[in-house]
Amino acid sequence: MLTEEDARRLVLAEIYAVRDRVEYDLQIQRVEALPFGWIFYWGAVRDGRRGKRPPLGGNGPFLVDGENERLIGLATCAPVAHQIADYERRLRREAHARNLAAKQAAQQRGTAPPASAPERPQRDGTFWLGSDRPQR
Repeated sequence: MLTEEDARRLVLAEIYAVRDRVEYDLQIQRVEALPFGWIFYWGAVRDGRRGKRPPLGGNGPFLVDGENERLIGLATCAPVAHQIADYERRLRREAHARNLAAKQAAQQRGTAPPASAPERPQRDGTFWLGSDRPQR
């Protein structure tokens, strides 16, 4: 589990790697907290002579997932909110896949109860569960 300070260090390391390719000083400009991490917006420092920030291309924000310890560079061509929603869907899919794999592994070891049979309709329109199945 990462703290915000750990996440900041990861982002600064990425920014410093870019700094070698541009002639401007770069910095983190804003941080937004999320339920699972942070978004770090970054860019060039304001020019002291003109008071303006020089334009940069490809300086999309960084998403840091503190729970999974991931650093993800977001695109500049899509809204950040959409990219966050996509990442949250990815997290749910990954959690579902982990749970399914754990269930399957437990069943193979014989430590988990077998999956119950689904409800099945009877001819009279009523339902019975797998454990309520009438004995023949």
